Amino acid sequence: MTQTTKYVIKYKLDGQRRWDFAQMPDASLEQAQQALRKIHGEDAEKISDIQVSKAL
Repeated sequence: MTQTTKYVIKYKLDGQRRWDFAQMPDASLEQAQQALRKIHGEDAEKISDIQVSKAL
C-alpha cells in the first residue's frame, strides 16, 4: 500500500482562482492533474496555473 500525504492544489478554472485538497503519493503535476480530473470531470481541461504544496 502506497503512503499518501495531504496536499493543497491551487489552480485557475476558467480564469477563477480555486483550491482543493487531495491525498496523493507525491506533489507531482501529474498526480495533481489526476486528482483534479476526479473532482471536476470534463471541466478539468479548462484548468491552468496548477501549484501543489503540502497542506498544513
